[in-house]
Amino acid sequence: MNWDQMRVLLAIHRAGSLRGAATDLNVNHATVARALQGAEGSLGTRLFDRSARGLTLTQPGEMLLPHAEEMERRMLEVQRRLTGLDSVPSGTVRVSLPPSFGHKFFVSILAEFTAQYPDIRVDVVATNKISDLSRQEADVSVRAANKIDDDLVGRRVVDYVNAAFATPDYIAAHPDLVETQGQGAHWIGWGGDDSWIAQTPLPKAQPRHKLPEIFMQTEAAAAGLGMAWVPAFLADPHPDLVRVPGVPAGPGRGVWILLHGDLRRSARVRAFVDFVAAWITARRSLFTS
Repeated sequence: MNWDQMRVLLAIHRAGSLRGAATDLNVNHATVARALQGAEGSLGTRLFDRSARGLTLTQPGEMLLPHAEEMERRMLEVQRRLTGLDSVPSGTVRVSLPPSFGHKFFVSILAEFTAQYPDIRVDVVATNKISDLSRQEADVSVRAANKIDDDLVGRRVVDYVNAAFATPDYIAAHPDLVETQGQGAHWIGWGGDDSWIAQTPLPKAQPRHKLPEIFMQTEAAAAGLGMAWVPAFLADPHPDLVRVPGVPAGPGRGVWILLHGDLRRSARVRAFVDFVAAWITARRSLFTS
């Protein structure tokens, strides 16, 4: 089996279907089907069982899987090393970041970065999923986290604070928020449970709705639906929101900029990482107060 067939085997195994594998590989369904048919024909055995749940590996397929994963690891290592050899800051940098970072915050960085490095193209993947840099899902990952367990090179650039935001009208309609610890008011809820509310300065405010993204929460607060407890550096620029008076900010998370060690010598990746880190550091007060 060649690498293209191994790559298809891995994609089908991970996606559980030919269509999902085609989407992940950015090819059409027929290409994946032909590659699988060719692999099974050359080996003289079925690699997948088909059922209502999708495609699952047969015993021969399971025996072949670790070899395919090892081949993938070696191919990706070669690609990373080749990418890391460039010396001129030009080409494409693939960046993954949370969707909430992709609004005014990142666009402001991108505008200044483009002016300084016009030959570098930035392709963004906006996702809360942690990108696997070893598999080259991205070159750089900008994350909000308390700690990073991955074997990656990077830096914790700044720790940001969270704060309570609402419209001036909402605040005027609830004048005793601090005295009552939020009694009668509402928080815009996050996904998951509501245990985070007890850790805020207004623990008696009740949750209203559950919106999984920070930009959705800030827009809901801007529409007068309640208060949002969100990173201050993302909500402070919103024209329709103000911080709730008398409510102190609380600890948030760290902003990390991460890359795989093999890309440290890549001029375009290094330029991007250094620029973003310097941009944030120069505006540290926006994140910490």
